[in-house]
Amino acid sequence: MARLMSATLAILLLFSFRPTNAYDYKDALQKSLLFFEAQRSGKLPCDQRVTWRGDSGLSDGFQQGVDLVGGYYDSGDHVKFGFPMAFSVTMLSWAVIEFEKEFIAVDELKHALDAIRWGTDYFIKAHKEPNALWVQVGDGDSDHLCWERAEDMTTPRTAFKITTINRGSEVAGETAAAFAAASLAFRHYDSFYADVLLLHAKQLFTFADSFRGKYDDSVQCVKKFYPSASGYNDELLWAAAWLYQATNDQYYLNYAAQNAAGLGGIGWAVTEFSWDNKYAGVQVLLSKTLLHNNGGGYGDTLKQYQAKGEFFLCAALQKNSGHNAKLTPGGLMYIDDWNNMQYVSSATFLMIVYSDYLASTNNVLNCPDGQVQPADILKFAQSQVDYILGKNPKGLSYFVGYGSNYPTHTHHRGASIPSISALNTTVGCTEGFDKYYDSKDPDPNVIYGALVGGPDSNDAFTDDRSNYQQTEPTLVGSAPLVGIFARLTSCPSSTPSQSYSAPADNKPDGAPLTFVHTVTDSWTANGEQFYRHSVTGTNACGKTITYLKLKFDGLTGPIYGLNPTNDKNMFEFPAWMTALAPNSQFSFVYIQGGEAAQITVEKYTAN
Repeated sequence: MARLMSATLAILLLFSFRPTNAYDYKDALQKSLLFFEAQRSGKLPCDQRVTWRGDSGLSDGFQQGVDLVGGYYDSGDHVKFGFPMAFSVTMLSWAVIEFEKEFIAVDELKHALDAIRWGTDYFIKAHKEPNALWVQVGDGDSDHLCWERAEDMTTPRTAFKITTINRGSEVAGETAAAFAAASLAFRHYDSFYADVLLLHAKQLFTFADSFRGKYDDSVQCVKKFYPSASGYNDELLWAAAWLYQATNDQYYLNYAAQNAAGLGGIGWAVTEFSWDNKYAGVQVLLSKTLLHNNGGGYGDTLKQYQAKGEFFLCAALQKNSGHNAKLTPGGLMYIDDWNNMQYVSSATFLMIVYSDYLASTNNVLNCPDGQVQPADILKFAQSQVDYILGKNPKGLSYFVGYGSNYPTHTHHRGASIPSISALNTTVGCTEGFDKYYDSKDPDPNVIYGALVGGPDSNDAFTDDRSNYQQTEPTLVGSAPLVGIFARLTSCPSSTPSQSYSAPADNKPDGAPLTFVHTVTDSWTANGEQFYRHSVTGTNACGKTITYLKLKFDGLTGPIYGLNPTNDKNMFEFPAWMTALAPNSQFSFVYIQGGEAAQITVEKYTAN
C-alpha cells in the first residue's frame, strides 16, 4: 500500500508542479496526446485512457466491401476525412523525428507513437492497391443533421475512394507524406513496420504524381468542409521532400529541385501553413536539407526554397517590412476567422523547428527588417503558446483541461453528451440537439488537450456550443501542438538575462531551471505519514550557472544536498558544487508530511 501511495503521489506531483509564473508544458504535452485518444474511432485498445469514449464505427467500409474500422474522427463530428487526418499524422511524426529526446525525457514517446500508429494502421487498411485509396468515411451533410455520440451513430457511413479515374493527388500526396514521416518516427523502434510504411509512401507518391487530379472534384461532398484551394502541387512537393528525408534517395530530391518552379515551391511566398497549403512546410523542410549540407548539387535551388520559407517566418515575426501576418491586440497571430488557432499552432511549429535548425548550424534568420537570432524566434513562438495556455486578454486557456479557466461548452458531440458508462441508453439524433446541443450546462466529459478555434481578431471569445467557429476542436489544430509542447518541456518560461534577481513579489518572469519531483519512499511515525521527496534540477537556461539561490514555500522538514543560508527557507548550491553547465543536473532530497514544497529561483548568475 505504501509503495502504491508513493507511486500515486509521484504521478500527482509530476502533473501538478510548475515553476512560479511559468506554464507547465509537460502537463500540456500529456493532455495534447489524450485528445487523440478522445478522437479514436473503431475498437479501442485495453490501454485506452479516455474512458468516456467507447467502441464506435465498427462496420465502417463494410457496405463497400472493405474494412475501414479505425482512424480518427475529424473534429466535433464523426466524419473521417482522410486529407486532414493524414496531415495530422505527418505533423505528429515530424514532432517525434525532431524532438524524440524530449518525448523520452518526459516518458511520452510511447503515447506519441501510439497516436501515429492509430492513424497509419487505418491508412494501411485504406490503401489496399497501389493506385487506389479510400479517403473518407461518412458524409458531412448527413452527419451534421444529428447530434449524437459516436457509440450511437445512426448517420450513413458511406466510404469514398480515389482511383486512376477519380483522382485525388492532394490526399494521395499527403498520405504518402504521412507514411514517409511515420516510417522515420518508427525506424528505431519497429524497423519492419517502418519498411511497410515506406512501401505505402512510395506507391502513393507515384499514384499521386502519375494520375494528377484534384480530390474535391472526385469527392464532391468534401468541398464544403475541406476544399483544396491551393491545389495538389504543394502536396506533390511535400511528399517528395518527406520521402527524401526517409530514404535519402536522390530521386526524390531531384524531383523537388526540378519541379521547384513548375509546382510552385519557389514561387509561392505564403503566410499560412495548413492542411491545405503545405508550401511553407516544404520550404522549411528543404531548408533543413540545405542547412545540414545534404543538398548535393541543388544548393542554388534549395536556397530559393529557403528564401520563401524565411519569408513565411519573417512575416510571422513581424519582420517583413509590411508583408506580415496580422496580430490581434493581445499578440496572437490571426490568419482566418474560421478556427484561427489551427493556423497559429502550425505556424508556431515551423518557427520552433526552424529556430533549432538555425541554432544547430550557427545561422540566423535574415529578414528585411534585420537579423533574428534563433533564440528570438523561439521566444516569439513561445509567446503564441503561452497565449493559447492563458496569457491573453481574457485570461482563458484555449487548450481544454489546462489550468482552471478553459472553454466548457465545446462544439463536440462526445464531450457534450454523457458517456455510455454514465447514461447507458441510446441518445437519438434529434434528442441530442434538444437535450445537449442547446444546453447551457458545461460539457459532462472534459476533452483534455482539445485546442478550440479561439478568439476573433479583437481577442473576443464566446464559450457557446453553437459558436463552432470558435469552440470546435480539430485534429489539424491539435497535432502541431504535440511537437511544440515536447520541445518546450526543455525550455524555461522565458530567456533569462546574465544576472537575475526576483522582483519583490517573488514571481519571476522565467525559470532557468526545471525541477522534477518524485516521492521515493513513505512511512508512518507516531501516527503521521511522511514522504521522501527526491528532486532533480536541470539547467535549462543555455548558460553555465555559477550562483543559485532557491526559495522553498511549504517546506516543513529537513533538506539534504543544498547549502542553507541565513534567510529562512533559502538554499544555495552545496559547497562542493561551483557551477552547473547547460543541461546538467543536480539532485537533493527533503522529508516532510503532506504536499510537496514549491520551489522558486530567487536569484542566479549565469555566464
